[in-house]
Amino acid sequence: MKIIHSPYELKEVLAQVEGSIGFVPTMGALHLGHRSLIEEAKSTCKNVVVSIFVNPTQFLEGEDLDKYPRRDEADRKICELSGVDFLFYPQVDDMYAKDEVSLKAPDIRGYILEGISRPSHFDGVLTVVMKLLNIVKPDVAFFGKKDAQQLMMINLMVKQLFMDVKIQEVDTLRESDGLALSSRNIYLSDEERIEALKISTSMHEASKMVIQNILDVSIIKESMQKTLSPLKVDYIAIVDREFNSLEMVEENNTIILVAAYVGSTHLIDNIWI
Repeated sequence: MKIIHSPYELKEVLAQVEGSIGFVPTMGALHLGHRSLIEEAKSTCKNVVVSIFVNPTQFLEGEDLDKYPRRDEADRKICELSGVDFLFYPQVDDMYAKDEVSLKAPDIRGYILEGISRPSHFDGVLTVVMKLLNIVKPDVAFFGKKDAQQLMMINLMVKQLFMDVKIQEVDTLRESDGLALSSRNIYLSDEERIEALKISTSMHEASKMVIQNILDVSIIKESMQKTLSPLKVDYIAIVDREFNSLEMVEENNTIILVAAYVGSTHLIDNIWI
């Protein structure tokens, strides 16, 4: 595995490789969910690039940028054992200039759900993903479905800016008890982790309601709200794949999303119907 810090060096190196390039962008603190993305990339492409970069522009003031989990040595080892070919490890000064060109998220879909409480968050996400895709120039980039709104934004950016890359969506990986894998799970105490299971439980119950042909969104949301109590719920949303609100669940075109605070930790999760 070759570790590269400079964007320009990585561009030069990748320009010389033969075969397809798969890319897995991460913010580090790698877990089994990230490994599933890497495995998907390895099964699809000849060369696999993983980036580790905690992107400051997607954090708002007062968020957990400074305490975001960083496990550099462990992450390097995971990438090496996973068969990654190139590990891209830039610093902030490598990625951003003082007078910076940036992207702006859509005025509507960029400011709903996560965008309500985190205005400008998706501006930072899209800007860094655009930079990374331009540096790596992958044939396929792999993103998890867990960050569904982010995934929709990236797909929208690729489509609207006519970018020559395939975005591969990969299913969310979960613990045996149903908790979605997340780097922020390490913030949870033992008691909070038990409380966090209400998030996946609420979505499992929503899925059962759909199977029973209960498709009214308001009824499903009401049931989920009861299951989530007493967590502080940020939002429960039921939308189509383009993130338009729905009144009735549409088969093969619906995403049910939950965001809630477990203690002081903000967790998100979703299921695709």
